[in-house]
Amino acid sequence: MATGALLAAGLAPATAEAPGSIISVQAEPAGWRGMANGSVIEYWMTDSAGVSRPASGAVFIPEGDAPATGWPIIAYDHGTSGSGPGCGGQSDPESAMTRYRGAEDALIKGMVDQGFAVVAPDYLGLGRFDTGPHPYLEVRSQATATIDLVRAARAADPDLSRTWSVFGVSQGGHAALSSAHVQSWYAPELDFRGTVAVDPASDVEKVLPFGGPGLPEIPLLSGATSSFIVSILAGLRATHPEAEVDSYLSPLGKSLVDAAGSQCLDKIFAATQGVNPSSLLAKPLAPLRDVLAEYMALPTSGYDAPILMTMNVTDVVVPSPLHGALVAQFAANGVDQQVVTGFGEHGTTSPEMRVAIDEFQARIHAAPPQR
Repeated sequence: MATGALLAAGLAPATAEAPGSIISVQAEPAGWRGMANGSVIEYWMTDSAGVSRPASGAVFIPEGDAPATGWPIIAYDHGTSGSGPGCGGQSDPESAMTRYRGAEDALIKGMVDQGFAVVAPDYLGLGRFDTGPHPYLEVRSQATATIDLVRAARAADPDLSRTWSVFGVSQGGHAALSSAHVQSWYAPELDFRGTVAVDPASDVEKVLPFGGPGLPEIPLLSGATSSFIVSILAGLRATHPEAEVDSYLSPLGKSLVDAAGSQCLDKIFAATQGVNPSSLLAKPLAPLRDVLAEYMALPTSGYDAPILMTMNVTDVVVPSPLHGALVAQFAANGVDQQVVTGFGEHGTTSPEMRVAIDEFQARIHAAPPQR
């Protein structure tokens, strides 16, 4: 059966609500997002508490016949897009974030043209299901959303191999590293090869506890930073009610966090323009240090496949010292990492970075894919 027909059919899951089992598969017309073979998959994933939750994402397959070993897979993890349904931008052609997707589609198409099947999760709460506020930057659910979509795509199309790697930008870099850390025990049936992380969010949980109502206004910490703090606290409140996040919020902060749980990034950003982070808070966040670490801290050891990190030292969205701290921690713990630096804006890749990414992908996928 041809790939498109298999995806259109949508194989019934062996066990309802099992991680990676299929809810539905919808084949998209040729040309959707600029590619010939695209589909939307709704599937089951597990959240950070181990509860089955519905999620969605996109799958793109190269044209032509699959190799005998099957198409190797790259999981693409997208950057920050908001906290509400439809904000992920991968499965919904009418997403509020669609206007940001031109460069993203070109990136995914480049991978497909190189002979990779690409799976792109919306993440929990950002797709076709209203499951509450997206747990923004939560390590566990980003990883399971990614890995369970790899499983679902393989269940839908037997031409996909067990071999996969992960590529992410910004929040997506955080998600990619989260996936790389848990894949060995969460999905041991798969053949994981490595990670590309572009300007990954990292070590924010070490900075946030210094926040409080007395923090002086700092230009770099207004606007975009307030939108990220609001998004983090909306996700933390939804997943850790015992943290009593509301007790840390000013009336303004509570109103913004309440609204953010159903909004995409453009609206969150507009609402927080000119808002200094200190005005969001009624008391210091220091007591939340441990729960923030549990929620969003990237592990700095325990990776069993190579990592390529590209980092822009001029990044002001995720300030480069935070990237540097992650690199230093990986180095201290003997993580197999390669780091390429540049001087662009957040999430951009220089020609040197793109060469390094292509060479890294060629190296980690040099051995044939496994069926």
